[in-house]
Amino acid sequence: MKLFNIKNALVACSLLLIAPLTSCEDLLETDSKFVMYESDNTLGDPTDSVYSVLGIISQMQKIADRTVLLGEVRADLVTTTAAANADLKRLSAWDFSLDNKYNSVSDYYSVINHCNYFLHHVDTTLTRRGYKIFQAEYAAVKTFRAWTYLELAKNYGSVPLVLEPLMTEIAAREAMNDKSKYADMRQICEYFINDLTPYAHRIVPNWGSIYGFNSKQFFIPMRVLLGDLCLWTGRYEEAAKWYHDYLTDRDSPIRLAKSSITWTNPTQFSSPNDSYVINSTEEMVSFIPMEQLAFHGVITELGDIFESTSDNYNYYQLTPSSGMRRLSSEQIYCMEYKTDTRIDTIYVPRTGLKENLYVGDLRLSSNYHHTNYGSQNEYSEYSNDYQYMYKCPWIMDLVPTVRATMVYLRYAEALNRAGYPQSAMVILKHGICHENLVNYVDSVELNAAGALIEFDKNVFLREDALGIHSRGSGDSHCNEYYVLPMPTDSLATRQDTIDYQIPLVEDMIIDEMALEGSFEGYRLYDLMRVAMRRANLGEVGAEAYLADPVSLRDGEVNEELRTKLMNQQNWYLPLP
Repeated sequence: MKLFNIKNALVACSLLLIAPLTSCEDLLETDSKFVMYESDNTLGDPTDSVYSVLGIISQMQKIADRTVLLGEVRADLVTTTAAANADLKRLSAWDFSLDNKYNSVSDYYSVINHCNYFLHHVDTTLTRRGYKIFQAEYAAVKTFRAWTYLELAKNYGSVPLVLEPLMTEIAAREAMNDKSKYADMRQICEYFINDLTPYAHRIVPNWGSIYGFNSKQFFIPMRVLLGDLCLWTGRYEEAAKWYHDYLTDRDSPIRLAKSSITWTNPTQFSSPNDSYVINSTEEMVSFIPMEQLAFHGVITELGDIFESTSDNYNYYQLTPSSGMRRLSSEQIYCMEYKTDTRIDTIYVPRTGLKENLYVGDLRLSSNYHHTNYGSQNEYSEYSNDYQYMYKCPWIMDLVPTVRATMVYLRYAEALNRAGYPQSAMVILKHGICHENLVNYVDSVELNAAGALIEFDKNVFLREDALGIHSRGSGDSHCNEYYVLPMPTDSLATRQDTIDYQIPLVEDMIIDEMALEGSFEGYRLYDLMRVAMRRANLGEVGAEAYLADPVSLRDGEVNEELRTKLMNQQNWYLPLP
């Protein structure tokens, strides 16, 4: 794809602004093609607008890989191999003592600066045939800026909140050094919730197909981002509303495919059916398109990091950890087996299977394969080990930003914390549709949740509904071990029962996020969000929610790492 191989056009009519830390020489070169003076571009033409937004997306390519790596390498689902580069190994060890190529905050501020310039200069009043021609692009760029700030907050904790374009290096350094401009996660989320809400229902730009991609998928749905911002700040009813509003959109409702990984022979359990692979590309909502050749711009390195390729001589750098394997094997695969006379419930045995990865949930075995060829001699430059990651979308030169199933899981997280654990459980166990909500949520919660769990029965059909856990663990609707937690003794009030259920259902949701979204960059932030939430609620030792699984990812507790991670201040990358 050569989507961003348009440098001359970008120089002439878009936002090739300086990055916040561009060298002084470039700034002083009056004929530098990378300097944009305010008088040169007022963004008052549709062509200017399109190229300007493409320029922002090209800047996002620089941070695309990090949206995956920073969320996975520091978490518990992957571990580094001997072939991993030094920077990945230091990230995995949470060692930020030296410069690390994955810690470059200026790349994030380059995106932000481009967004600020666009928002400052675009003519939002320009109207043709009664239509404000820049309204879609304006809302999209606001979303890009808010998304980038959320990424910064997750990785750096507190960062300068800069909302005006910085045209000189001096201004950039002043902003970085001005402590009054610094904002933490809550402040950033609160600001952008207010900033985005008036534009929440704007349609995203649609420029048709660009080099084989639907250009609408370049843009992050604002309502999903608003849900994320509310989820991080504890505004759970609002988060659930935004997710629900997005998922049930009248013009483009988001329905999950009724697909799962099954056993080829449900009585002998010889091997699972790999004809269906849960691949994130099938339900991609939005992504950052990358280049195929470095000559054209930024290419993704994720394929060479996660998989054996000819470029890396089969030496992959990350592989599923003991923690990932343990979580997968702990699940219980249940099958509904029908004969002419009756329906039986069968649980797949946990021993005697052909492969260890066949125990429990099948998403890992379906999407990860390891082979040892044993054909290379000691003088070969190629490794005998060969690793495939079938779920990874970067083989198509794109890095995901939003995936539909993960939106449903965050919706479940928001519903649960809003006080509706039964509704959240429907998403995990049965699948969303009107009938399942009525059948598995009692009348009190149905009435309390109201519009938050309304799904059109003509759109979200019962026969198409599938609990997300069933994608890898069989027929979860009949699994007696996968149920809504209930206290052993009757508690004093209904609210006492709900309070008992919420953290336990939350644990189930976070596990499901790992099983479904592994290797895609979500894991660290899911653990972080819950740990911070429980700490804010006064739970003693809440940091262990993150510290325990990360320190145990390789099978034995790394006490030094656990001690380090019990302090929230150590969760963040250092600013320069």
